[in-house]
Amino acid sequence: MPTPPRRLVIAITGASGSVYGVRLLQVLREAAVETHLMVSDAGVLNLHQELDMDRKQIGLLADVVHNVRDVGASIASGSFQSDGMIVAPCSMKTLASVAHGMSDNLITRAADVVLKERRRLVLMVRETPFNLAHLRNMTAVTEMGGIIFPPLPGFYQRPASIAEMVDHTVGRVLDLFDVAHQLTPRWNGLKPGSS
Repeated sequence: MPTPPRRLVIAITGASGSVYGVRLLQVLREAAVETHLMVSDAGVLNLHQELDMDRKQIGLLADVVHNVRDVGASIASGSFQSDGMIVAPCSMKTLASVAHGMSDNLITRAADVVLKERRRLVLMVRETPFNLAHLRNMTAVTEMGGIIFPPLPGFYQRPASIAEMVDHTVGRVLDLFDVAHQLTPRWNGLKPGSS
């Protein structure tokens, strides 16, 4: 049997940080990973607000674009083979829908499928501060096998720009899927004289 292509499902929802989804799509294209994209209506608003991008422009970065209302799409079935799914960024509404198995649109249905098929689901949750409902929803998703990955920048590499901070986070997410990249240097321990 032929080996299925490397595939990732990517969703961009209505939280700040749409740059993470855009950068993921760019790097995955360079890595020859097939991407299946969904963007919520609020995600489109954030793309416009934060990056001056529209639905058509973001769609050009993906191999396949799915309408979030099309719950009959290929990615809504467990028979659709993929390496998993990344929601970047993930709104608290999407987190809550995933945590409670709502499957009320294609994004949350695809996430539910990834969880039930025991594939990797990464939610790049964006909100601060967290309230108790947020924390409980994160716990529920973690207990189901999902990974909660708030896009918090690391400063130990001394990033010189927002782009470097984004690349560091995106690189860490791609590591979870064994996607090779050169986005950020690897940690080699403390510099001599740090103690």
